[in-house]
Amino acid sequence: MISFEEAGLSYDDGPEILSDINFQLGEGEFRFLTGPSGAGKTSLLKMIYLALRPTRGQFFLFGEDAMNAPREALPALRRRIGVVFQEFRLLDHLTAFENAALPMKVAGINHNQYREDVSELLNWVGLGDRMEAKPATLSGGEKQRVALARALVSKPDLILADEPTGNVDPAMAERIMKLFVELNKLGAAVIVATHDLHLVQSLGKPVMRITDGKLSRFAGAGGAS
Repeated sequence: MISFEEAGLSYDDGPEILSDINFQLGEGEFRFLTGPSGAGKTSLLKMIYLALRPTRGQFFLFGEDAMNAPREALPALRRRIGVVFQEFRLLDHLTAFENAALPMKVAGINHNQYREDVSELLNWVGLGDRMEAKPATLSGGEKQRVALARALVSKPDLILADEPTGNVDPAMAERIMKLFVELNKLGAAVIVATHDLHLVQSLGKPVMRITDGKLSRFAGAGGAS
């Protein structure tokens, strides 16, 4: 599903932010991505969801050569990825329901076909009574949960989450992680970038760690090498 070989990332002619990235992620795998702030976790996720392309090396996504794919081929690949952004990226003029339903609307799916799924997801994340609220009236934790519902509503093959529990209380954080685990059991591959080592340890999933732009080998739950 994902394959990086000796990949590097730099901006313009500056030094590499990520260097010699090598890893593969197969269908249905779940991995945590850890590391200190500024180490490159978000940059790696951006490469995976094609917001950035590596400046060297090889990168294959869903079996396609993402390094050399023409620009017009990228939207089809992106539609198979659900992304929970750290900064939410909600549209201020849309309600919580409309923000969560946006991927379905953009795909041209009729409202009646997705209304129940969107409502169910928003209820599950505790926003059943906030569906008509707009982002300006939502707390940071509520915005995070809307962003989560938006990422998951289209049942993507790959889920990328950048600090998905950073703005919610511990009980909701645990609930969100359980949702990722359930979706993983149903076949979605998952990568969660997080600083929350308690969550990492509690789930016992493989861990990747970025330090100084280098990706370490996989470690056991809560550890890194």
